[in-house]
Amino acid sequence: MGEVRTRFAPSPTGYMHIGNLRTALYAYLIAKSNDGKFILRIEDTDQDRYVEGAIDVIYNTLKIVGIEHDEGPDIGGDYGPYIQSERKEIYQKYIKELIDKGDAYYCFCSKERLENLRQESKNKKIPFRYDGHCRNLTKAEVEEKLAAGEKYVIRQKVPQTGTTTFKDEVFGKITVENSSLDDSILIKSDGMPTYNFANVVDDHLMAITHVVRGSEYLSSTPKYNLLYKAFGWEIPIYVHLPLILREDGKKLSKREGDASFEDLYRKGFLKEAIINYIALLGWSPGTEQELFTLDELIENFSIDGLSKSPAIFDMEKLRWMNGEYIRKLSLDEFKEVATPYFKKPIKKRDVDYDVLSRLLHTRTEVLSEIPEQLDFVDELPDYDIELYTHKRMKTNPENALIHLKEAYKVLEELEDWSFDSIHDSLMDLVKKLGVKNGQVLWPVRVALSGKQYTPGGAIELAELLGKEETLKRIKIGIEKLSSR
Repeated sequence: MGEVRTRFAPSPTGYMHIGNLRTALYAYLIAKSNDGKFILRIEDTDQDRYVEGAIDVIYNTLKIVGIEHDEGPDIGGDYGPYIQSERKEIYQKYIKELIDKGDAYYCFCSKERLENLRQESKNKKIPFRYDGHCRNLTKAEVEEKLAAGEKYVIRQKVPQTGTTTFKDEVFGKITVENSSLDDSILIKSDGMPTYNFANVVDDHLMAITHVVRGSEYLSSTPKYNLLYKAFGWEIPIYVHLPLILREDGKKLSKREGDASFEDLYRKGFLKEAIINYIALLGWSPGTEQELFTLDELIENFSIDGLSKSPAIFDMEKLRWMNGEYIRKLSLDEFKEVATPYFKKPIKKRDVDYDVLSRLLHTRTEVLSEIPEQLDFVDELPDYDIELYTHKRMKTNPENALIHLKEAYKVLEELEDWSFDSIHDSLMDLVKKLGVKNGQVLWPVRVALSGKQYTPGGAIELAELLGKEETLKRIKIGIEKLSSR
């Protein structure tokens, strides 16, 4: 084999499904791990499903995650056009050749007739298959109907006997009876090709060596091979990918509201974590390593590592992996990606984003969860004094009042409002009072946040809020406890 060439051929429906992105990633990795070319092709022949701006979604997603195509609609190449709707004349040329060879035929069946056939199949509880009504029309009959302007589609003339065998790199050798295959439509009534025809023509003309797609296309592959055979073309290497299932065992689906790449990215999952996780949905490196950069994936990827078993999309595993990637960021890098999330809940108060970054860097798994952790910063929520009760810390409203008053005194005297100064003054107070750390720090933490759970402890919150606001909130806590 010469140069390895793979392609990603999405339909512009406005949504980059996780399964679609995985297909793009695996096709990219197969090409790049073999020093080959990765091609982007837009399959827009189904105009009813076309969504305005959807092609930009495809470009933007691939750009964000770093999957760069070597040829495509936006950058050109030697095998264009790379948008199917611009290749109509090419398909017309090859469908005519297929008709002349006797491997395709005109079908003039009306929608009503086909609907009746479907209903019959439904009533009999069997899969619908076209009955071949127009399969054996004579050339004269066809010409007469064409001259009369009757609407038609062009169907593949599948052999009614024998078998078709092909090898898939993941699922192995597969053989089907030709009699079980339907005469699929190759050219629709609007003159546009279906996927069944266009993908074969395009993959051949674009010299695609490896066809990477979902396992849902396995059942159609014998028909594609019959087209390759009819044209006398070399059949590419097939790599059909296992399904991606939700944890409840159902297939990931846009209709079911399952997340797209854009959804995950908008929710604060890092692109590196998303790509890393998707790479492991159906592929194993054969080692214990789980975290991979894109370059490392290229270096380690092989088709042999693909599984035929369905992959389970585990959101908790993705959250864990995202947390690992966040912790790998430097503080400056974390501040850069987290700042938009810092700004959402904090609108009234000036805070130091460096302090926020130190506070949340190791406590964040998903960036979109940052705002809910900081909802106390702008304004102290009303809270019940029972929050001051903590059995493990041995605190209660009575001793909390005493310790808050003492904390207020030492913090009021501080001139250097820094983490170290706040820490030293409160630790000195703990030592002076002869109590456990938590008996001072827990009441201060509650007074500053009004919450049971906070990102960081009393000292970090005090540094974040600043001296004036810290003293103000402790005073509120003292008043609450005094008036109980």
